[in-house]
Amino acid sequence: MRQDLENPPSLLELAKQVGLNDYKLKSGFRQIFGTTVFGYLHQQRMQRAYELLTSTDLKVTEVASQVGYTSLSAFSTAFKKSFGISPSHCRVKI
Repeated sequence: MRQDLENPPSLLELAKQVGLNDYKLKSGFRQIFGTTVFGYLHQQRMQRAYELLTSTDLKVTEVASQVGYTSLSAFSTAFKKSFGISPSHCRVKI
């Protein structure tokens, strides 16, 4: 899932890949990681976005696209909720 943040598998596809039904995947995932599958995906997307913004010269729109967001405003809102600063200020602050 972390290897393809732009196009992650669906819950059913992921369950099939690991040989579980979706219910067992969801409950086991929460027990191990303390969050839902998609909560984990969101965390991974935000962490990767932070890394890209602080270590590359990619535009914010390019970073948003690389982590699976088609809407720049949705990406900016999610990023600000996760880190308390906008994506463009992340680059300035670091």
